[in-house]
Amino acid sequence: MPLGAHKAALFGVAGVSTDTVVLLSTQTASDSSSLDFTSGITSTYREYIFKFYNINPATDAAALSFQVNASGQSGYNETITSTFFIAEHNQTGADSYLGYIAGSDQAEGTAYQHLVYSIGSGADENAAGELHLFNPSSTTYVKHFYSRFSAYHASNYASDYYAGGYVNTTLAIDDIQFKMSSGNFDGTIKLWGVK
Repeated sequence: MPLGAHKAALFGVAGVSTDTVVLLSTQTASDSSSLDFTSGITSTYREYIFKFYNINPATDAAALSFQVNASGQSGYNETITSTFFIAEHNQTGADSYLGYIAGSDQAEGTAYQHLVYSIGSGADENAAGELHLFNPSSTTYVKHFYSRFSAYHASNYASDYYAGGYVNTTLAIDDIQFKMSSGNFDGTIKLWGVK
């Protein structure tokens, strides 16, 4: 296997794919307002996986979100329809929750899409997870995505976040931006391509 290549079974559902997963780029935020991936998303791969490590916001209870640009567009304001739910349990064991979060979904909206919200900003608090984007270079179909994150919630919960949906454009997508709902952040994001 070439350097940086791994089996896709290490990503997502084990045993579903035996295709090669190739590390395309790594970006590290250090008190950054955003991380933008403006190259590497091409027709070479039909699935892209973003992996997030130690995402720590400067602002307590901030949300990590993303938006995209279609080819030739700017402003990170493509139309998204999405769904979002969460499972959580607090440190004392006195409270737990499983439910749909209407404030983090979109119905043909152009806002930044939440991946995880209410991340604690303490030195030992962070979020980790992944976002899958499918066939972004298609000029026929909308662009599907799903994500799953685990986070140290600002109110001392272990939280598990799920989002999914589609970007409603038949133009190719070639840029993606990640940022907090408020303030800057630290952490690392890796971009992988699935052949």
